[in-house]
Amino acid sequence: MSSARVDYVAPWWTYWLHNFPHINLRFEPIDHSFQPSEENYQQSLIFLGCVAAAGLGLNLLCLAVYLSCLCCCHKDEEEESKKPGSCCVTWSAVAAGLITCIAVGVGFYGNSETNDGVYQLSYSLYNANHTLGGVDSLVSGTMGGMKTGLHQHLARLDEIFATRGDYVQTLQFMQQMADNVIKQLLGLPDWAGADVSLASIADRTATVEYYRWLIYLLLLILDLIICLLACLGLAKQSRWLLTTMMVFGVMTLILSWTSLGAGLAAAVGTSDFCVSPDKYLMSQTKGVVGADILHYYLYCNQTLSNPFQQPLTIFQRSLTTMQIQIQSLLQFAVPLFPTAEGDLVGIQRLLNSSEAGLHQLTALLDCRGLNKDYLDAMVGVCYDGVEGVLYLCLFSVLAACAFTVMLCAIPRAWRQIACRERDYDDIDEEDPFNPRARRPGSQNPSHANMHSFCSYSSSMGSQSSLHPPAPAVSTAPMSHEYMNQTALFGGNPRYENVPLIGRGSPPPSIYSQQYRSRYSPSMRATYLSMTEDHSRHFGNDFQA
Repeated sequence: MSSARVDYVAPWWTYWLHNFPHINLRFEPIDHSFQPSEENYQQSLIFLGCVAAAGLGLNLLCLAVYLSCLCCCHKDEEEESKKPGSCCVTWSAVAAGLITCIAVGVGFYGNSETNDGVYQLSYSLYNANHTLGGVDSLVSGTMGGMKTGLHQHLARLDEIFATRGDYVQTLQFMQQMADNVIKQLLGLPDWAGADVSLASIADRTATVEYYRWLIYLLLLILDLIICLLACLGLAKQSRWLLTTMMVFGVMTLILSWTSLGAGLAAAVGTSDFCVSPDKYLMSQTKGVVGADILHYYLYCNQTLSNPFQQPLTIFQRSLTTMQIQIQSLLQFAVPLFPTAEGDLVGIQRLLNSSEAGLHQLTALLDCRGLNKDYLDAMVGVCYDGVEGVLYLCLFSVLAACAFTVMLCAIPRAWRQIACRERDYDDIDEEDPFNPRARRPGSQNPSHANMHSFCSYSSSMGSQSSLHPPAPAVSTAPMSHEYMNQTALFGGNPRYENVPLIGRGSPPPSIYSQQYRSRYSPSMRATYLSMTEDHSRHFGNDFQA
């Protein structure tokens, strides 16, 4: 038996996966050969799933330690709202989004490749099942015709030719030829068992592949939706949305590691089969199909002899001999026994149909058809199928990394949002730098008439004891700059001619020490420049 593979060569990644350590649950190394019915081999595949489960546990432990450190390390509120922390969260979200998009793309490609490979396997199995079913149908049909139809015709002709011994001997010779044909057909392998087995395997494979493809498709869509919603929560600064996405992120992280364990076990098991598929097939067909027959179909070399050549040749010679005998009886016996013509014509038609069936049987039993189905199945499983599973494993790893980064970024973003809301609530309503003080709807109703924090009535301290001088009556027209200043202070005549008291003095008492500690030097400088500008404009107007 030749050990060289002519048309099928296992890809390099199957050898790489085949060399993975095969260890049972008792941590004992086992044989790498594909033996799915052996308990130790099953445990070796389960061990790979346990490795992925250990990776999941380590990942969750690292996340728990990170979150614990984040909660225990109390930083000042100023540091929490600084730009570097926000940039860290932003870049983490961007990285998680990019990795998720790459993972989803890889997952879609891997899912499609795996589906194509399994579909090719199912199609090849159905095609081989059709071939074997056709062989079984032809064999059973030919044997039924020889046993039933030919026997009935020969029995009636034996009665008709009872007076002619030579014709009776011809009929007996034809009966021997028919028995010889039946004997050769019985020598062919019984494909009925293999036929049912291939059909059931193809049905189960198609069903499992449909649900596998659907589950991975839903997982890909779920990963993409969670990533988009998490980015939306960061953009909208929605704490409840971020909390919800964190829960779903943990769930998706668990699913990613689970799919990695299942994919790794499936890839290693399939690679063990792809490295030496003929060895496993020979062990499974022992007692049903001979080793020489299976070797003929697996390799289909021109140097190999057809194991069905001899029975098919005997079948052909027997049919030819019977047709010659029937032709001579039609020529010489029908003029003497006209009633025998119907049975002789019936036998001739039966032999012609048997010869046509013989040609079909010869074509179906040729190795090229089944060998093509076998090679297509191997290419589909070991090339497209295993390659697609490897891409799905890569998708699982990338998805786990992306959601790990996301789960690290969401708590920091949640904490920053909470600190900003707390700082926003601590600002005084009367604070001139409060953004809510600049909104019309957020001002205090008791100060509805205060149009500016620089007005006379808002000053305190020494300025509260000073009274504005009586306004001078002037008939001169008001300048454009004066109208602007009047509009600035709401058009209230009470403040129109009030000179700025204490020009060049420090800011009003509202800008006290409690606000000095709250605002930065740049903000205080801006406020002083605004005060000096207003003092300069008002001084020019009142001098005019």
